Amino acid sequence: MLLTIFGVVMVLSATSAKPTAPYADALRQGMFAAIGIPLMFIVSRLPIAFFKKVAWPMLIFGVLFQLLVFVPGLGVSSFGNKNWIRVAGVQLQPSEFLKLALAVWIAFVLMRKQSKLGTWHQVFIPVVPVAVLAIGTVLAGDDLGTVMVLVLVVLGCLFFSGAKLRLFIIPAILGLIGVLAFALTSSNRMNRILAAFDQSKCDPEKECYQAVHGMWGMANGGIFGVGLGNSQEKYWLPAASNDYIFAIVGEELGLLGCLLVLVLFGVFAVGAFHIIRRTSDPFVRIAAGGIVVWIIGQALFNIGVVVRIFPVMGVPLPFMSQGGTSLLSAMMACGILLAFARTIPAKQKDAVAATRNATGARSGAASRKAAAPRESVAPRKGAASRKGKVAR
Repeated sequence: MLLTIFGVVMVLSATSAKPTAPYADALRQGMFAAIGIPLMFIVSRLPIAFFKKVAWPMLIFGVLFQLLVFVPGLGVSSFGNKNWIRVAGVQLQPSEFLKLALAVWIAFVLMRKQSKLGTWHQVFIPVVPVAVLAIGTVLAGDDLGTVMVLVLVVLGCLFFSGAKLRLFIIPAILGLIGVLAFALTSSNRMNRILAAFDQSKCDPEKECYQAVHGMWGMANGGIFGVGLGNSQEKYWLPAASNDYIFAIVGEELGLLGCLLVLVLFGVFAVGAFHIIRRTSDPFVRIAAGGIVVWIIGQALFNIGVVVRIFPVMGVPLPFMSQGGTSLLSAMMACGILLAFARTIPAKQKDAVAATRNATGARSGAASRKAAAPRESVAPRKGAASRKGKVAR
């Protein structure tokens, strides 16, 4: 909730530079936040059995929803990617919901195969073929950044399922080959990748325009920033409120503001890993693992792009970047994590009670054993004393 509120404030600041309707985007983001927060709490009250039942319907809905981007009149293209739809004047990104659906579905499938995860075909079938099909619907729209996040979700679920690490070698190699092949077929992607590794060949007026202005904004902020609402780069960055919202945070709030964002994501990760470590339900562990890898991995991708560690990928900063579908899917994921967390205290209480009962039973048995020898020893001591008197 802190990240969401922080994000609405930063979107308001970043979009205030627009000459027409400067506050419309911030109001829209606030509206999605007002929907997402209650939705998060509603989802958090659902039982775990409900998520297991809707795993397949969620995936089917996610894939069909993603296929709407190819429907004429609905699909919207932006910067060479066709990954959005426009409904009643509102632009949506279906692939954001697909991330959550994929994490829940993989958790459900692998949960039912816990005793068979030692062999590769039990791990990969049907997870890998179905995941490739779902990810292919996003890849067909040329959105390589979202594809990489979806691959992270799959790998995260496989890792937390307890599958052997050696089984990851082949899919990791195949995934790397696929990403390289997809990048090599596009001159635009190759220019962005090469610019990230050789900045001297980067044209600041073309493929490196946003990257250069994002770095200027970060450098201008210094330690304490120029003040909330005083950014200069928001007048130049085309994606100031979207993919480069972290650059506006760095310029207006400085290094301290950036560290605050990192700390908040760190707290989120600690909470999610607390659930993973304490739960005994494999479904909860796998789904929570996929969700935390998705959100934290996407955040690192976004921040890495802003500070020019990674090439431009076009992935939003979770909770903070402008985008209604991105915010709603992240809040729903948080609701699922809260539902998982609600199951942990009851299990811990039962375990503590069982431990106490077992300890009490063991101590009672030990006391009875200790009492029994004392009763049997007394007569023997009396008999020995009588024998001694007779002898004397």
